[in-house]
Amino acid sequence: MENKKAANTINEYIARYPKNIQTILEGLRQAIRETAPDAKEVISYQMPAFKQNRILVWFAAFKNHIGFFPKASGIEAFKNELSPYKISKGTVRFPLNEPLPLDLIKEIVKFRVEEDLNKK
Repeated sequence: MENKKAANTINEYIARYPKNIQTILEGLRQAIRETAPDAKEVISYQMPAFKQNRILVWFAAFKNHIGFFPKASGIEAFKNELSPYKISKGTVRFPLNEPLPLDLIKEIVKFRVEEDLNKK
């Protein structure tokens, strides 16, 4: 699924995937953008990311899931809400065969924005 050359923009990253995955990634991107309107879109660790003072969240497409990376603090703060999903220290795996929980994602992004702004 991965192309050899690293993407320089989120548009380039999303364009590499089949239409059905592009639609999911665009929905996730839009939810993050709405929740963190001051954040800048960047590529970090070869993944799409949103950055204010520091990186707020990353996301990426994998064979069977969408990876969402809101740092360990984002996982910890929402571990109960995230319990239906596979989680690890800084990662949530949203299965491709289920709709993304966009309201929950927005809550996590809002938490990360506040955390970022308070860390100045």
